Amino acid sequence: MRALVYEYIENGSLDKFLFAEPRRAIEWEKLQEIAIGTAKGIAYLHEECQQRIIHYDIKPGNVLLDSNLKPKIADFGLAKLCNRESTHVLMSGCRGTPGYAAPELWTPYPVTYKCDVYSFGMLLFEIVGRRRNHDANLSGGSQEWLPRWTYEKLKKNELSDMISTCGISGENGEKAERMALVALWCVQYLPTARPNMSVVVKMLEGDVEIAPPPNPFGHLEENNILAVGLKSGSGSDADPSNQPSSENFSDTACLFKSKKRRLILRYEVFDSSS
Repeated sequence: MRALVYEYIENGSLDKFLFAEPRRAIEWEKLQEIAIGTAKGIAYLHEECQQRIIHYDIKPGNVLLDSNLKPKIADFGLAKLCNRESTHVLMSGCRGTPGYAAPELWTPYPVTYKCDVYSFGMLLFEIVGRRRNHDANLSGGSQEWLPRWTYEKLKKNELSDMISTCGISGENGEKAERMALVALWCVQYLPTARPNMSVVVKMLEGDVEIAPPPNPFGHLEENNILAVGLKSGSGSDADPSNQPSSENFSDTACLFKSKKRRLILRYEVFDSSS
């Protein structure tokens, strides 16, 4: 008889610490370690395996924590192998969890491994806020969708106030601000504007300076148009120390018009309990 033997992951998944009621206590320093450890895991999948592995479903529910709260990336049911030379991956259908899945996954066009970077950015917002990105209880307020609220606070030079509202202060507050900036870089709308995960690790660890990120949600604010920009190239690394220029991207953007703005937000605000 053959059997698969898996490591016993004592503490379950990260979402139980972030969202469950009553919430399981966890210190901010440990949350930061979990974020960095998860980033290193994704970087390994993307950059160190013989073939690149795209996970397609990075979210708190798929980050398991062992007895020492060390993160383990789980659930590779949607994952796909691709050669490092491949610039894009063809897909037969949509993958990922709404609310974490990158916007390009909702289109019939090829995608890159940068979709995992986007999902990780959404995970970072939830670590900072220790809440789901979309909170229906805050309907109508600026805090309803945490990612956009974060950018609005950054634009007003009030990011530290937002971090304080999330219950983080002092030296931890500075680290949380850094994490929020990294999250905003990770969820840039154009895949080519998102940094590689190895760069994300350096950003989280404080090894590189982080420039103010461009608005990741500008496509939601102009004429109710959803634009997906796919660069005809390798999806090269974004430099977090320099703001990317729109001249770097292909002019052949695919535009999807919608009469109702809410449809445009579908991939971003849908609250999944899975």
